[in-house]
Amino acid sequence: MKADWRPHRIEGHGFISDGETAALVYQDATIDWLCMPRFDSEACLASLLGKADNGGWWLHPTEKVKKSSRRYIDDTLILETLFETEKGEVAIIDFMPIARGEAPDIVRIVEGRRGKVEMASSLALRFDNGSTHPLTRSQSDKEMVAIAGPNAVALRFDAPVEPTEHAFESRFTVSKGERRTLTMTWFASDNPVPGPVDADKALDQATKFWTKWAKKTKYDGLEPEAVQRSLLTLKGLIHASTGGVVAAATSSLPERPGGWRNWDYRYCWLRDATFTLLGFIRTGHDDEARAWIGWLRRAIAGQPVDIQPFYGIDGSRHSLEWECDWLLGFGDSQPVRFGNGAVGQRQLDVYGEVIDAIFLARKHGVCEDAEEIVGLLAERLETIWREPDAGIWESRGDPRQHVYSKAMCWVAFDRASRMLAETHPERCTRWRDLAEEVRAEVLSQGYNEKRGAFTRAYDDDALDGAVLRLPLVGFIDADDERMVNTVSAIERDLCRDGLVYRYSSDNTDDGVGGAEGVFLAVACWLADVYAMQGRMDDARKLFDNLLGAANDLGLLSEEWWPEDRRSMGNFPQALSHVALVNTALALSANGKPPRLDT
Repeated sequence: MKADWRPHRIEGHGFISDGETAALVYQDATIDWLCMPRFDSEACLASLLGKADNGGWWLHPTEKVKKSSRRYIDDTLILETLFETEKGEVAIIDFMPIARGEAPDIVRIVEGRRGKVEMASSLALRFDNGSTHPLTRSQSDKEMVAIAGPNAVALRFDAPVEPTEHAFESRFTVSKGERRTLTMTWFASDNPVPGPVDADKALDQATKFWTKWAKKTKYDGLEPEAVQRSLLTLKGLIHASTGGVVAAATSSLPERPGGWRNWDYRYCWLRDATFTLLGFIRTGHDDEARAWIGWLRRAIAGQPVDIQPFYGIDGSRHSLEWECDWLLGFGDSQPVRFGNGAVGQRQLDVYGEVIDAIFLARKHGVCEDAEEIVGLLAERLETIWREPDAGIWESRGDPRQHVYSKAMCWVAFDRASRMLAETHPERCTRWRDLAEEVRAEVLSQGYNEKRGAFTRAYDDDALDGAVLRLPLVGFIDADDERMVNTVSAIERDLCRDGLVYRYSSDNTDDGVGGAEGVFLAVACWLADVYAMQGRMDDARKLFDNLLGAANDLGLLSEEWWPEDRRSMGNFPQALSHVALVNTALALSANGKPPRLDT
């Protein structure tokens, strides 16, 4: 174990997944984040948010590395890290086997490519989010079992394992053409130890799974490699057992260096998922769209019908936010938070996004018999749409009359009236009237004549990048003078170094405060509007800047810190990747972005 080891940059990480959970692998092949058995389980490797003693798996040559590189193997989530030393060259192949049931695994294959290289492995397991050392027992000199409360891990290495006070240590040598395999399998501590992983078979199965899935992609537009990598990343963030789309694989990665805007994103945000639904449907991945619709039905079921901003992976409704005082935070960014208190907020825009997603899915034949859900949601929204809310950015300050939230109420009533026109004509007439009432209110109170822009909230002159979505959902024409003026205001005040902040950096009334980086999804939304306005050169330039914010593996975080060009926020971020996909579709369609109402 490297006692002083800490990750330096968020974008230094790769991402592997089996559709149940995920791990982050740093550029030196250290695994510093892993939750088992699910995305939202407590971490057993948490040095990403702390230090070495909070858990990590270090695997590297013992001699000085002259050169290193990494890549995903073809269209998969199988990560290969290559090290070159004076004596030889070695590759580490990291992946998570697919469909092993309730026994998620990590497999690390060390393959000699040239010469002879001595390797060192040090695995420090720390359950309970990096705080608990496990009890261990030896099955043999190459097989160990580690237990802490309800969690247990079986380790099977092709090399002797020496348990020390702090870690499981191994040393071995690989020559050209040789392989050594190291596997880690989670299981419930009251269950029998699972059988071993056949590493070669698992690698073959994982390769076939990902490449077969990637071949379903129907896309022949701009930047096909970036789009395919984003789709693969999104697939890796889908919980295979339930169909829920996880917003990110991590918790509490900061939105600014040393900052306190650190949140747990290992939940299923309805808003993010609806955007993902659009991207999947338009690239040929209908099965994922159907699975999410099924997840949605289960999550929002029950009376009274009301919806939260997000749910647990299994559709659970509660999330207790708490601060973890034993983790130092990434780059000393504190506090480290698990759970997310925004679960209880009122965010009216979600009604529009969910109804819109069902409307779209139904038009594309991936959703049937959803009329009852849409009707119940629209009826509920009738009673609350005039209320203030926390807005799309989950403000923890006082509720406001947020412009984007109100516009999405219009979307909800508009789509519901169109979807149910034949079966419920009286209700649809009422919803059409409500849609017009909402639209008139937003146009009169949401557009600030003094500022010359749609703003964050009524009686407010602060800008909000979310209003860029108004033409994307059909609320207003992109060439409308008010929208043109809004774009000019955003260009003037929110654009920096070729990307876009989601709101003013001096935002102080959201109950949190503190600066943050530019928000990558908002840059995509601006590019979409540029395309709709015929500004294709500006749209492509902005899209290229977004591509430049991805790391060498094509992965995107939530935000980007312009001062020293580094990723910020949770990683990889579903919203950033689906925004990339949808903007690529827009630019490839010559300025006709895929809209949720078509």
